[in-house]
Amino acid sequence: MQNYSPKEIEPKWQKYWQKEGYHGRRQDPGGKKFYCLEMFPYPSGKLHMGHMRVYSIGDVLARFLTMKGYNVLHPMGWDAFGLPAENAAIENNTHPADWTLANIREMKRQQDSLGLSYDWDREVTSCLPDYYRWTQWLFLLLYKRGLAYKKKAAVNWCPDCRTVLANEQVENGGCWRCGSPVEPRDLEQWFLKITDYADRLLEDLDLLEGWPERVKVMQKNWIGRSDGARITFPVKGGDGEISVFTTRPDTIYGVTYMVLSPEHPLVDVLSRGNPEEREVKAFVRRVRGMSEISRTSAETEKEGVFTGSYAVNPINGREVPVLVGNYVLMSYGTGAVMGVPAHDQRDFLFAKKYRLPIREVIAPKVPGAGAGQEAGEEGAGGRGSCCSSGNGGGSENGEKVRGELEAAFEDYGILINSGPFDGMPSEEAIPRISTYFEEKGFGRPEVTYRLRDWLISRQRYWGAPIPIIYCEKCGPRPVPEDELPVELPYHVELGEGGQSPLARHREFLQAECPDCGGGATRETDTMDTFICSSWYFLRYCSPGYTEGPFAKKDVDYWMPVDQYIGGIEHAILHLMYARFFTKVLHDAGLTRAVEPFTRLLAQGMVNKDGAKMSKSKGNVVTPDEIIEKYGADTGRLFILFAAPPEKSLDWSDQGVEGCYRFLKRVWRLVQDYAALASEGRQGRDKDREFGPAEREAYYALHFALRKVTEDVEERYNFNTAVSAIMELVNSLYSYVNEAENPNAALMQEALDTLVTMLAPFAPHICEELWQEALVREGSVHRRPWPRFNPEALVVEEVEVVVQVNGKVRGRITVPVGTGDEDLVAAARQEGRIAEYLARGRLIKVISVPDKLLNLVIK
Repeated sequence: MQNYSPKEIEPKWQKYWQKEGYHGRRQDPGGKKFYCLEMFPYPSGKLHMGHMRVYSIGDVLARFLTMKGYNVLHPMGWDAFGLPAENAAIENNTHPADWTLANIREMKRQQDSLGLSYDWDREVTSCLPDYYRWTQWLFLLLYKRGLAYKKKAAVNWCPDCRTVLANEQVENGGCWRCGSPVEPRDLEQWFLKITDYADRLLEDLDLLEGWPERVKVMQKNWIGRSDGARITFPVKGGDGEISVFTTRPDTIYGVTYMVLSPEHPLVDVLSRGNPEEREVKAFVRRVRGMSEISRTSAETEKEGVFTGSYAVNPINGREVPVLVGNYVLMSYGTGAVMGVPAHDQRDFLFAKKYRLPIREVIAPKVPGAGAGQEAGEEGAGGRGSCCSSGNGGGSENGEKVRGELEAAFEDYGILINSGPFDGMPSEEAIPRISTYFEEKGFGRPEVTYRLRDWLISRQRYWGAPIPIIYCEKCGPRPVPEDELPVELPYHVELGEGGQSPLARHREFLQAECPDCGGGATRETDTMDTFICSSWYFLRYCSPGYTEGPFAKKDVDYWMPVDQYIGGIEHAILHLMYARFFTKVLHDAGLTRAVEPFTRLLAQGMVNKDGAKMSKSKGNVVTPDEIIEKYGADTGRLFILFAAPPEKSLDWSDQGVEGCYRFLKRVWRLVQDYAALASEGRQGRDKDREFGPAEREAYYALHFALRKVTEDVEERYNFNTAVSAIMELVNSLYSYVNEAENPNAALMQEALDTLVTMLAPFAPHICEELWQEALVREGSVHRRPWPRFNPEALVVEEVEVVVQVNGKVRGRITVPVGTGDEDLVAAARQEGRIAEYLARGRLIKVISVPDKLLNLVIK
């Protein structure tokens, strides 16, 4: 018998599948389609175990569903633009294109060595002109639809990567790639108006029943819809007005101060000529040097400076001091907030710190709660406060007063000290007061969002050029579509500093205005690489199409992606952007799909020694190491068996060794009984009646087949599916070891089914066993998935556990459905059980049909 040698059989079948074109797919209008997609990787040069896990999950699904009769699209490509390639090129004195394409070749070799069933005819590479031509085309589509615009804005700047970051790419005040502290800068930048789609992005989350709830919650929170009111506060003395947005208009009577962002245009106006002017200017300078993330961090102390001016609360005419604060952002809301310290804990702490008034206007909904109050007349805002005025604080006639507040009351309640709205519940008062604002002309109901427009400009070379030309006469003009792509020049100086290298490349920079024919210059910023990944799944549907980014008939056949697989770290950035692009393309009539991904599987991490694999921890195991020692099938099998796909996986060398031993057991079983199975295929034992051993083996076979089918198709429980196959192998070994004359027909069905069931998980060994050991024609991966026989799962006899006074004393085998009287009789025939029953009188029988018999004796 030939020994199991992965090094020999795996390359053999990889070449066979490639030669025969087994993984290519074409449209089949009459068939069932399934689009299975793993997130395409950044070509860093080496696959890691996280890659191996996500690709193995996708490959099992693709192979299984192909065998189930689906027309499965399973493509792969490369998210090939980005800062790491440019930085690596600078470090290694090479070109980003050369570095990237070399990495792609290496990673593709590794993917092939895993036996992945990718349709490489559909491969896309985002850094090649034949792809980014259409990325630019899509930018122009957005531009023409009013969804792309350029403006000067305060942006997040990474000093190490030397480029701008979108808000979503700043994590805890640092760059998402390198971790460097982010700095604010004012730059002219290109944005996409994703905010125009905020409501649809939010509402359509309800369509995504196949997405993890935590991902939908993350997107919902990032969009951050807030229903409330916009209110205008006049500035005392007629120096303009301050507009604020609040979700709690029921607290309007409790406003005791206002805070402006340091970037707010009124800051200079309100402080000019006041004694506080110099302090305000110094404060503004200091705060504008901080990042937005740092300013709004819970760990950052909330600071403010009085401007020397007051605003007037339009609902009651009270004057309130205006401060400038570090925690208010010009990019969020109106750049101004109203301070209601009695009903917002942040405002409460701020008011306490700066001795500002605290006026309670919402009382708890508690029977007998009593009146409200204005707390701390003297300490809260009277004498010695930073910005007190004649009527800035203290109790007024008619106000309800209780003891001093220790914390803000933030819940809904009953309005007090609120004029004509006293006694109203907050839920009723909010719309009533919003309407009152509108009637009086100083406010209106409004909806705001946390989501901001997507900043896509990058001051780097290695990205898709933005296809805009600037003409002094005609202004910004889109590059004509027939002149796309605007190609990146190969010979560039990848220097330091915050200007794109393209700005120093004369041939690239100089252009001709498409309207007047005069001299013009090109946009030198490149696009955020998330643009490339926001539509690549559509290009797979028509990879060679030259009349557009894709053919509508192709995307309408394949889209949406039925199963998308990738890390939870993409829950906001990539997934939100891909949803946005899909909706824009739907509105433009280019695709029928309104959502890109029907189901989402966010796989867990691969850990070793209690920590995520990383070079710094010295706990990295690479796919190449596993393939070299055990073969790809062993690596695939372990990574699928060790944990459910959505959970973290703890790497175990012993577990890998165990999977290798299991595959060798399968190898021996099939090799040893292939000849007998062949005889069964020719008719031997076809009519031979099954004995108890055969019935038990036949039951185990179809039980495993049902389990694997349901676990893979319905639950994606690949670990329990593998476990069921392992149990089946144990049962088959027990059968052949105990049977004097194993049934050839049974062994033929068992081995055929075993190899077929295992094939999606371990494709190489199963192809070898199918074609060489079992001598079957064609690929096992083209074989229809077998159906389990429900009649085989009808059990005639069951084993019932017998307890005496609640303690297990034995087991009996009885026909299915045996009643209590016959169960007791059978139990009395078992010697050990009979001994216990002889010690007393049977007073009660408790049973669970076909499972348990408890005999109570006294």
